[in-house]
Amino acid sequence: MFDEILEKFEGSPSQQAVIRLFLERGFSVNEEGRVVSGGIEIPYTGIARELDVDRRVVDSTTDAILADPELKRIFTNISSVPSLMDLAPVLDLTVLTIEVAAADEAGIVAEVTGILADHEISIRQVLSEDPEFTDDPKLYVITDADLSGDLLVEIRDLEYVRRVGF
Repeated sequence: MFDEILEKFEGSPSQQAVIRLFLERGFSVNEEGRVVSGGIEIPYTGIARELDVDRRVVDSTTDAILADPELKRIFTNISSVPSLMDLAPVLDLTVLTIEVAAADEAGIVAEVTGILADHEISIRQVLSEDPEFTDDPKLYVITDADLSGDLLVEIRDLEYVRRVGF
């Protein structure tokens, strides 16, 4: 799906950058064409500065989103989810990062969280990158416990796991 969205902007790398940012940050486009996060409006100039593009690129991208029924349906309904990953060092949490070979395989999250439950590790948050939106999706599990080497080896030894880190 991500590729299909970007194809709609294949003639404009700047607009593709805007689309990527909207998807990565969970920014919506409201009915008036304004970029929002929840109910907070994000100025075009701030987005343009972040991407080093002209403000008009952001404006034309939001116009294109509202003009396309499929894009409008996606971008008027997208929302962001707060992540504990960047707060982990501050809150003394552990972030387990798991890279898998086939991220679209069923049961990955269930199996990993099941192993953690078997070790009586409580989970604060699980974030899974969508294989449609990134080339190298990862699974992030945030806990407030230290993870033993045996646990990490058990997860690493799962057939679909390429790499484990924390």
